[in-house]
Amino acid sequence: MSAIYILWLRQLKRYSRSRARLIGSLGQPLLFLVALGFGFGPIYQKAGEGNYLQFIGPGIIAMSITFMAIFSGIEIIWDRQFGFLRETFVAPVSRFKIMFGRTLGGATVAVIQGLLVFLITILIGFRLTNLHLLLPAFLFMLLIAFFFTALGTAIASLMKDMQAFPVIMNFLVMPMFFLSGAIFPLKGLPEAIVIATRINPLSYGVDGLRATLTNQAFFGLGLDFLVLIIADLALLAIGSYLFSKIEL
Repeated sequence: MSAIYILWLRQLKRYSRSRARLIGSLGQPLLFLVALGFGFGPIYQKAGEGNYLQFIGPGIIAMSITFMAIFSGIEIIWDRQFGFLRETFVAPVSRFKIMFGRTLGGATVAVIQGLLVFLITILIGFRLTNLHLLLPAFLFMLLIAFFFTALGTAIASLMKDMQAFPVIMNFLVMPMFFLSGAIFPLKGLPEAIVIATRINPLSYGVDGLRATLTNQAFFGLGLDFLVLIIADLALLAIGSYLFSKIEL
């Protein structure tokens, strides 16, 4: 456990030195909140769906966590190229502990990012419906962050350079975000889109956040939690296996 704690702490210190990156990463969520929240708000309200900012807020929080978490996992490629990963591997620690410590550290940073975006949503008009469900909301943030950090680690374990990274973003992460119900309701969609949203783990993360923060659930809290736990355990197992096969 001490090795995991050290690796977790190392990841936190690494990001604490990069405050400009942390602040800069708030730009995209803020743009989505302002442009979509206020731009589409009147249309959404005329359609009889209520306040769009209340709907999109949890989705943007999930988005900020997703992108920060996937970046944390992908950074293994940089560590491999510059020799930092070799220094870690020579330590008398199992690769599973190394992977788990890095994943936990990256997930923690992503949750901090999500909490910052959450505060921004409050400042621009988002209102909590369930104050007593703040702790479960934090748990859903952590589960989303852990999933995408582990996913980034699994992908990075198969890559040796950053050239394929834009492909990953465009053909994996972005579709997962847009098909998660973060920016549009999941009801009344074509059957093909419904299937895509139901097999997308992020859909359950967004729905869990929306249920805990605004009392608007589509799948139900129990199913949201169950799917995310299973997805996290599966990615942890896959990521650990691929990470153990890394050749320096």
